[in-house]
Amino acid sequence: MMAVSYNKLWKMLIDKGMSKTEVIRKAGISTNAMAHLGKNEDVRVAVLVKICVALDCTMDDIMEIIPDKTEENGNG
Repeated sequence: MMAVSYNKLWKMLIDKGMSKTEVIRKAGISTNAMAHLGKNEDVRVAVLVKICVALDCTMDDIMEIIPDKTEENGNG
């Protein structure tokens, strides 16, 4: 199973001087969804799309997929 990291999102918020609360309000997402993001847990694609629209960015700008080491070795 691949892991997802939202570290790019947190860096972008720092660069823009925005708080998580501002993103929740601007993107129209739930505090629950933001909590999942904070724990690098799965969220709906619709949540990611709303964040991208609010921050004028792409999904590549806010997240990255981290390949699982065992999968990486198994598919070589």
